[in-house]
Amino acid sequence: MTSAARVRGRFAPSPTGALHLGNARTALLAWASARAQGGGFVLRVEDLDPPRTVASAVTGNLDELRWLGLDWDEGPDVGGPVGPYRQSERDGHYAAALAALATAGRLGEDWLSRKDLQGAASAPHAAAGSVYGPRERARSARLAADRRTEGRAPSWRARFEPGTVVADDVRLGRRAFDVAADVGDLVVRRSDGLWAYALAVVVDDAAMGITEVVRGDDLWDATGAQVALAAALGHPAPRYGHVPLLLAADGQRMAKRRGASTLDAYRADGVDPRRVVGALAATAGLIAEPRPLHPRELVSGFDLARLAPAPGRWSEALEGWVRAA
Repeated sequence: MTSAARVRGRFAPSPTGALHLGNARTALLAWASARAQGGGFVLRVEDLDPPRTVASAVTGNLDELRWLGLDWDEGPDVGGPVGPYRQSERDGHYAAALAALATAGRLGEDWLSRKDLQGAASAPHAAAGSVYGPRERARSARLAADRRTEGRAPSWRARFEPGTVVADDVRLGRRAFDVAADVGDLVVRRSDGLWAYALAVVVDDAAMGITEVVRGDDLWDATGAQVALAAALGHPAPRYGHVPLLLAADGQRMAKRRGASTLDAYRADGVDPRRVVGALAATAGLIAEPRPLHPRELVSGFDLARLAPAPGRWSEALEGWVRAA
């Protein structure tokens, strides 16, 4: 492991297809932040869900990021001291964490289906933004015997002590999350046997010594649960940097299912990756106007706190500029 004083950032794509521009922008900002602080950078592949994993994207995403000009010190293609760097190969780490929660009395069965939970959330007495708590536990217990008889399997949830947990964010400041009101019982293993993302990301960030997590600010509300789980497992939480999203020209968030522009498509079309980097930097407020850039030109003086506060927009004019050369 590296020194605790050294910053260790990471980017962790889910290989469900080619990386769109929003993914690329987050990767660029995470990389620049770690490098500006003289830190290390880890690339981890989050292929927890086999039905959604596209085999060609596992290495394809790494190729796209290299084409963009990024590098990493550890990852599935270069190795490192805290591998493996694919979540599909880290089953033993997650099983050990689940066992630790069980030993501590912090693990409970959940027999409620997604439909059950949706129905509970829409009931007249349900509070807005309600979380899984004592009412859901009681209902699950009443259904347990029948659902075992039906041959169903439960999901497993981590249960936390009441109180507050605090997340530190370089852009958004410190926020205290009320565990009972904001977090509730957290799914750590799904009823189909797959590991929950929340468990995997907390376990892996701790095991890999990640000290800084840069990601989209749409994930801010999930931070309290991850900090609570880290504390329950005896791990320190990383510092966060939640950054504004990059939106498509129509103002909608970018998504693979909506056909967002991908790095793979730009590479296939012979686009200069420096123009993609320059355009992404402009959408983040790092430069006033787009110009061709290599990522290393952004490192000197880079500071997440200085990013533009509003979401970026990938306009038609910006798309035209990228493809002009």
